[in-house]
Formats: sequence, C-alpha cells, structure tokens
Amino acid sequence: MTDRRLWSYKEIAAHIRVQPDTVRSYRKHGLLPTPDHVESGKPYWFADTIRTWVSLRPGNRGARRD
Repeated sequence: MTDRRLWSYKEIAAHIRVQPDTVRSYRKHGLLPTPDHVESGKPYWFADTIRTWVSLRPGNRGARRD
C-alpha cells in the first residue's frame, strides 16, 4: 500500500523528531530528496518518499517506522 499524503517541513520534522528549521536546513544542504510537489512555492513530499529517505539515511538504527 502506498502513502501518497503530502508532507510539509512540519510533518517531516515530526516524523524524524527534529524542528522544522532543521528540515529546511537539510534541504538547503541537499540532504532531502527532490520535492514530489510544489504549490505556491512551498515544497511537499509524499510520506512514502520521506519514509524511504529515512530508511536510507546513515545511522538510522532505531529510526521510526510508522
């Protein structure tokens, strides 16, 4: 089953337990995947895109899987 819900910085931050500004910094430094959707200049990612990214991040042991 695919999860096509769109997540903003806020949802990504909650998922990986950091502040939204940290996620913005990740994007600025090229550490986030390319956004799946941009609306009014704001980037959004599918939940599955972020879950895959989290699973591939270095040091992801114990990462959330929900």
